[in-house]
Amino acid sequence: MKTVKIMLAGAAAVAVAQVVAMPGASRRAEAEAQAKAIFEKLAPNDAVSLLMMDNLEIKDPAIPRHHWWNEGLHGVARAGLATMFPQTIGRAATFDAELEHKVGDVVSTEARAKHNLFRAKGLRGIYTGLTYWSPNVNMFRDAHWGRGQETFGEDPYLAGVMGTEFVKGLQGDDPKFIKIAACAKHYAVHSGPEKLRHEFNVDLDMRDLYEYYLPAFKMLVVDGKCEQVMGAYSAVNGIPCCASKFLLRDVLRGEWGFRGTVVSDVGAVNDVSANHKYTKTKVEGCLATIAGGLDICSEGTYDCLRAEVREGRVTKEQLREPVLNILTTRILLGNIGDVETPWDGLGENDVATPENKALALQCADESMVLLKNDGILPLDVSKLKAVRVWGREDDVKPLVGNYEGSASVYMTARAGLAAELGAGVAIEGDHAEYSIMIAGLTPGDEGEGHDKRDCSMHKNHLEQLRKWQGERKRRPIITVLYGGSPIEIKEVCELSDAVIFAWYPGEQGGRAIARVITGKVNPAGRLPITFMENYAEEADLTDYKLPGRTYLYATKKPLFPFGYGLSYTTFGYDGLRVYKTKDGVAATVKVTNTGKVAGDEVVQLYVRSPEGSGDRRLHHLEGFKRVSLKPGETKNVPFALKPEQLMQFGMDGKQSLAKGEYTVFVGGGQPGFAEGVLSANLSF
Repeated sequence: MKTVKIMLAGAAAVAVAQVVAMPGASRRAEAEAQAKAIFEKLAPNDAVSLLMMDNLEIKDPAIPRHHWWNEGLHGVARAGLATMFPQTIGRAATFDAELEHKVGDVVSTEARAKHNLFRAKGLRGIYTGLTYWSPNVNMFRDAHWGRGQETFGEDPYLAGVMGTEFVKGLQGDDPKFIKIAACAKHYAVHSGPEKLRHEFNVDLDMRDLYEYYLPAFKMLVVDGKCEQVMGAYSAVNGIPCCASKFLLRDVLRGEWGFRGTVVSDVGAVNDVSANHKYTKTKVEGCLATIAGGLDICSEGTYDCLRAEVREGRVTKEQLREPVLNILTTRILLGNIGDVETPWDGLGENDVATPENKALALQCADESMVLLKNDGILPLDVSKLKAVRVWGREDDVKPLVGNYEGSASVYMTARAGLAAELGAGVAIEGDHAEYSIMIAGLTPGDEGEGHDKRDCSMHKNHLEQLRKWQGERKRRPIITVLYGGSPIEIKEVCELSDAVIFAWYPGEQGGRAIARVITGKVNPAGRLPITFMENYAEEADLTDYKLPGRTYLYATKKPLFPFGYGLSYTTFGYDGLRVYKTKDGVAATVKVTNTGKVAGDEVVQLYVRSPEGSGDRRLHHLEGFKRVSLKPGETKNVPFALKPEQLMQFGMDGKQSLAKGEYTVFVGGGQPGFAEGVLSANLSF
């Protein structure tokens, strides 16, 4: 690791382009005023109806039906034809925030188009609306968690940046209307166990909460202006998340200034009394969530309030705040009133277009992580006659992950290889020059409601790899692994000459796999989560304490570290400059492609606090940029850090800047793991 001196003065701050989240404050104030006028005309029981996820039609004042439940983690889900992008964890591996913004934009375009088509048919029920419950920015702190595939990984900064760009893509930049309403879920802390989620409580100190579990949510709300936040099923420090004044009022609306709508996860309001036993009765549970700051009950539990309103025990005025939030969001969507939005003309010709499919392929290309390569990749197709493919080569299920829609065509691994290798290369066994194993997990192994029992490989995949060892010298082995979470793959790497982790790569996944194998794409995906050698001694899934979890608090050496990934070329770093600015800290570094082929490099910036600062984090990611470089090409890569990105968290969750010497690392991976990482010290 090289260390360089820094400049402390005499340098200008690095300008960073920012997309301003829209609509602005004045437009929201206008929508809120309109909501107040509507509220005054509402009958009390109609006000109750608006508090449930199926907003049934109200004749006077005229409010059309709207169902709040829609899904779009990696494409419009459960609503028919749509473009299916790689699952979220795979897109996190791209470390490409600009691409993530484009993905969000395509998802929202298809969502608007489908909404228009549904509305033309008079359909306004579930999965036809404009309020989408995506993205999931919970922290993937444990490899066993079944829903980790839905997240952007284990790092708060990566999740926050990628999630914010996805939100901006979903919500658009129109000054008057929101394209679709994004939702930061599941607020807060939740990351398993799935079987206990309706009753589970997390005891957590404020430092853990603010340092690790809240930052991504804060970024989506403050920077992304996310229109929805979803309360989790679980409880934090004895209080169900959907009834927590601390989480929903003090932090979300108070500290972060959230102005949108808070929705519950489906069934979470019923959990307050039935499973958490936080209140004695269902009515008390409903009132506790409203008092706590919840707006939408994503179920029918609030039906019990109708009698309370009718008999005068609950007044319409008690429902004012949540109803106004709900109406404001719908007005900003153009969902109430005779209004025109910029997206009213979208229709079937805007869904699953060739351009959208091309973006899905680019996303899959960029998500592929090359874990091992003994020099056999990329394959020279011009000299190739035959390959053998075995395993999940024809399986569609691992292409899409969970919460999926329906693509027009699914490019499986076999189909992708056939397309990219061409008719001149046979896919058969007898005369194959290479063995290609397509292995790993499917959504049946992990998902909502079921965590992984262990992190081991499927036995039949390992057994086949072992059988191939006798002919490995004349027939090298390439292993491609599907999955939405880490797997114990030490033996797989020992039994293979090259290993690619493909995640759940979307409808174009098989083609992306083949493009990497043949060198049409130079892989540059990086791991958004640590891969350990084994997980036998990992802390219990119910333990939310941080020591030992993730690269931030690691106590053991990983098999593959967070931020890791190989390339078919090499990169060199030089000229690191780190200096103070009036707004924080800036850094620049020169990156050169020192190899013979073009490729992308993911430049990563980590910060380490001074010794004695009390910071438990070994170092933490605070900047990344994916750059494309031709052979011999050099680019200057700038970073700008806010003061809080260097700060430490106290036991009360508050941040402060410790005096001492900070170390900034910049390179192609984590310090201590990647070669050529540069470092600079900065004193405060």
